[in-house]
Amino acid sequence: MKLQDFDYDLAKEFIAQYPLAKRDQARLLVIDRKSQRIYHDKFSNILEYLPHNSLIVLNDTKVIPARLIGKRQTGGRVEVFLLKPLSDGYSYKTLIRPLKRLNINEKIIFNGAKIYASLKDPIEKIVRFNTRNVASILKLGMVPLPPYIKRQPQDIDKTHYQTVYARNNGSVASPTAGLHFTKEMLSKIRKSGIKTANVTLHVNYATFNPVKEDDIRKHRMHSEEFIAPKKTISEIKKAKAEGNQIIAVGTTSFRVLETIADKMDEKEIKAETNLFVYPGYRTKLVDALITNFHLPKTTLFMLVCAFAGTDLIKSAYNEAIARKYRFYSYGDCMLII
Repeated sequence: MKLQDFDYDLAKEFIAQYPLAKRDQARLLVIDRKSQRIYHDKFSNILEYLPHNSLIVLNDTKVIPARLIGKRQTGGRVEVFLLKPLSDGYSYKTLIRPLKRLNINEKIIFNGAKIYASLKDPIEKIVRFNTRNVASILKLGMVPLPPYIKRQPQDIDKTHYQTVYARNNGSVASPTAGLHFTKEMLSKIRKSGIKTANVTLHVNYATFNPVKEDDIRKHRMHSEEFIAPKKTISEIKKAKAEGNQIIAVGTTSFRVLETIADKMDEKEIKAETNLFVYPGYRTKLVDALITNFHLPKTTLFMLVCAFAGTDLIKSAYNEAIARKYRFYSYGDCMLII
């Protein structure tokens, strides 16, 4: 299975650089796998396509302002991108630019001289702050917009790069399929008889890592931490017992659901997943998927190809491009049923 099989061409002007003012006004492309038909609508009308009495699974992770800009004592600019807090409360695994110029124990100063970090391990890119106050550290940061958004973060990103149901700090990238939901829409969905349940998967920066293997089966998938609460597992078991469908909101929820499919007797599942879904994979729990459009040659694009079929996905993407859909994080949406 070749990497080139998952390529497509997209002009730069189709990559959304800003969110829509109203989340639910994104365009919606609907793929019906059974009929092999494609429909075009607005996300605000998605309820018309959702299976009756289904269960929607949302990823309630919250994006942290992970991008910090500091200075060396010599005045040079340093960018510190927080990836993961370590157990001592002071230290973080990070990405640092420029790393080569920094010496071990050299201070990176933020916000004048009140808060600073010191480089402790240049190999693992670990820095240690002079405070354990997470709120104070995060207050220094900016929204970690993905690299294909070619601008600096603005005030609008503080709300619009976050889902309305986000509650658990930990992601450095948004679970973007959920950005289209409003609180009013979720209320309307629940009143229709469709239930919702939450999982938490913290998206890490490795989600942007490219697939470099020509044979994609040799690709080593990154791991991400997740929690599937007892209540969610109970709702999933009940839905399956009653013959109702499970709808994953985003590839993050999809990967959690497929990872826990064989562990449904556990009360709560707290683990990591490195599940790599590509064509040939047989879905265990997920019956429908709400997702954004994904970059070519990525594991996310391979996942939707596995779920809907590569030919059908490529046809859908071609239609989306022909109709000038907006792509990627702040772009339009797809529902695969």
